[in-house]
Amino acid sequence: MIKRISGLFWRNQMIPASNPKGDFILRYYSTRNQGEYKTAAEAIKKGLADDGGLYVPAERAVPFKKDNLPRGSYTEIADVIFKLFLTDFDAADMEKAIASAYNDINFDHPLITPLHKLSPDLHVMELWHGPTYAFKDIALQILPHFLRTAIKVTGEKSEVVVLAATSGDTGKSALEGFSNVSGTRIIVYFPEGGVSEVQQLQMTTQEGDNVGVAAVRGNFDDTQNGVKELFNDRKLKERLEKSGYRLSSANSINWGRLLPQIVYYFAAYRDLLSRGELQPEEKVNFVVPTGNFGNILAGYYARELGLPVNRLICAANRNNVLSDFINTGRYLSRRPLHQTFSPSMDILVSSNLERLLFEITEHDPRQIVRWMDQLKNSGEYEVDPETLQKLQGLFWADYADDRETLQIIAETYRYFHYLIDTHTAVGLAVLQKYRTEEKDNCHSVLLSTASPFKFSGSVIKALFDGEKYSGVSELDLLHILSRETGNPVPANLALLHEKPVKHKQVVGRQDMRDHLLDALDL
Repeated sequence: MIKRISGLFWRNQMIPASNPKGDFILRYYSTRNQGEYKTAAEAIKKGLADDGGLYVPAERAVPFKKDNLPRGSYTEIADVIFKLFLTDFDAADMEKAIASAYNDINFDHPLITPLHKLSPDLHVMELWHGPTYAFKDIALQILPHFLRTAIKVTGEKSEVVVLAATSGDTGKSALEGFSNVSGTRIIVYFPEGGVSEVQQLQMTTQEGDNVGVAAVRGNFDDTQNGVKELFNDRKLKERLEKSGYRLSSANSINWGRLLPQIVYYFAAYRDLLSRGELQPEEKVNFVVPTGNFGNILAGYYARELGLPVNRLICAANRNNVLSDFINTGRYLSRRPLHQTFSPSMDILVSSNLERLLFEITEHDPRQIVRWMDQLKNSGEYEVDPETLQKLQGLFWADYADDRETLQIIAETYRYFHYLIDTHTAVGLAVLQKYRTEEKDNCHSVLLSTASPFKFSGSVIKALFDGEKYSGVSELDLLHILSRETGNPVPANLALLHEKPVKHKQVVGRQDMRDHLLDALDL
């Protein structure tokens, strides 16, 4: 059965839902249980399903025709994509949310995610023109508006407590987005010693009456698993609900975080067509440095919607659990976690991979539960040959270590006079390996996930005499990098040294529950 909605189509796998007016309502269910359906508003408000699974659309979109891809400005593309997936949201509320998120106050470039041409067949998509200079801003500037609308649509009376685990960038972007948003509180946890000095200061100096930040002893996986345990603690949920609170998530486990990232894949393709860099219907490779798999998963959904994607190239750092998995079908998380020059990718449990597996196994929750139980109990699982074949038909993967990362930063600056950060450098290094191995010179778009100034220490180490600046603080290195390259320090980073540190707590993973209750005065 095919159902038309707002000029677009959904292929229904079961009887469609509707509201009293008879309008089609897209439903969502958990990757681990198809028995309970939620509207988009309910899925975004909850963040994580009660069974520990992730919400995905229960119906499948019929792809856009190649000559009818979303066009226009960034906000116009966002409007088309969001209305396709958020069918229970009022159109006027949606348009207001988009205008409030994507404007010249929040983003310093009119295109939001501009392309920088490095060579005739390679463009860098700069995703870091938002308030915290990281790609997470694209989603986290609009997620608070999604959540506020979801509260309105569902008639929620409780105060929503947003929890986030961060490996560096999500935390500040979420804090910035939710600061002083009425009806919400936000608490961010980051691994002690596992983020850059600039990233830590961005979080610990955050202002706002409704924000909280704490470091967690351990690595990012300890932090992320600790937050998941809070979501899965039924007694905690009951206590919070009795006190007028409801938990939600700002991590990419929340569909409201993942959905906005689909938009910039379409925006990049539109820009390439408008510049004459591509012929209509010509396919493109997208190269994505990724740790938690959300950014590249958005590319998968864009492809499913009809975007002409050739390959999605997954770039990992030395913590190459994802590249190993894509190449072998075996996911092995019990391995040493290395601290690298690309700390936002220092992750061993990639949460959003569960959504992809659910999609390519034709929405089979039994397989997902089996694999996720194996991962939880033994630290590994292995997919069947058919699933691996589908996976490798969509993705190509490799990794780059710290030496290669620094080398690519230096080469890119030397040959193109263009600064890139460490995560973007990982992506470029892996693209070079892909082209060498696959002999594919298809036009490629490299997703640049952070401003080079967020990792100025590593960038300076790559470009100049590392010993000369040994022991210099990252805040001073910001200005040294600016002086040496002629690139201005982003305004909000330049002022970091003037801001007082407001959040100094350090907790163990086992103490996160108590910390949350204390933060809520319970």
